[in-house]
Amino acid sequence: MFSQELSMNRIVVYDKPNFEGLSKEFTCDIPDLHELDFGDCISSLKVRGQPWVTYKLSKFEEDGVIFEEGDYAEIDNNNRISSLRLVHQDLSDPQITLYEHPNYEGQSKVVKEETNLAYGYFNDRVSSHVVQRGVWLLYKNANRGGWYHIAWPGERIHDYKTEISFDDNVSHLQPLKPGRPIITAKVLWDQKKVEAEHDVLIDEIVGTNCTEYEQAFTTSSTREYTATVFQSFHFSNTTCLKLGFSFQVTLGCSNIFIVEKGKSESTTTTEKVEVLLPAKIPPCTELSIQVVKKETTTSVPVELTICQNGKEKKESAEYRCVSGRTISTRYTMKPVPAATGTSQAKSQEA
Repeated sequence: MFSQELSMNRIVVYDKPNFEGLSKEFTCDIPDLHELDFGDCISSLKVRGQPWVTYKLSKFEEDGVIFEEGDYAEIDNNNRISSLRLVHQDLSDPQITLYEHPNYEGQSKVVKEETNLAYGYFNDRVSSHVVQRGVWLLYKNANRGGWYHIAWPGERIHDYKTEISFDDNVSHLQPLKPGRPIITAKVLWDQKKVEAEHDVLIDEIVGTNCTEYEQAFTTSSTREYTATVFQSFHFSNTTCLKLGFSFQVTLGCSNIFIVEKGKSESTTTTEKVEVLLPAKIPPCTELSIQVVKKETTTSVPVELTICQNGKEKKESAEYRCVSGRTISTRYTMKPVPAATGTSQAKSQEA
């Protein structure tokens, strides 16, 4: 149902576990599922893009349950969802400031990533907070345990005790993750540069015919060699892409290079190439055959279009290729004196 080309944030809900039964797809907030004949019946769901919040009551009332991008064959709040809210906020650079006392007083702690406060000195000490960026889940217990409060961007809770009944109870913080971006790579072939090109000798065959008659050169008319192609992809130093993001770079009709940042940014392929050899050596002749591989290093700019949460960003990258697929032969013949009373033809490899 979801292809890589679909960049819209969406949720598909099912009235049976394991994505079975009736289903509906939504791309915006739904304040009352009962109006759409789908209230209190959701048993499994799929999320693509940004996270969604599900609520037990209509109009986003009661505590919300978060679902980040993924497939959920079974859910804890089975048949207890009456409204849905899309988390449309920017989640790329989260930050929250915690305070020891109400009214943003006492010691403070700035948090920018998931943190287990039980491992430090701020466990069960938070009484107020300010959310600078992102959406945060503030858990009562360590390791994402127990009840949690959803803290939205710009939220200022000056007193946990009076506003959310959560004074000195926060033990774990988790920022919501943005949905995976949709990445399109455009290879700018018209700007291709050949950076280096040189010949590499990979084999040399010498045959000598010291007779006055034409002789057979080898028993085989061909030889097989291995050709290699090394491909690599280089991101800019300021890329916004995180480790693990993957996408395809189409280089030709049947040549697709799959890039995964931090893992598969280069690849080497091999193939067999056959070289034709002459069948005969003329009389009184030494025949030398050099098998040469031409290695060519090229670089091509790549324009990346990154779509995430309805926003589009462009980045520059580079595709590099060292190809040794072109294998050719060079022939050299020189006269040799005939051997008296001898007929020979020899072949040796250097």
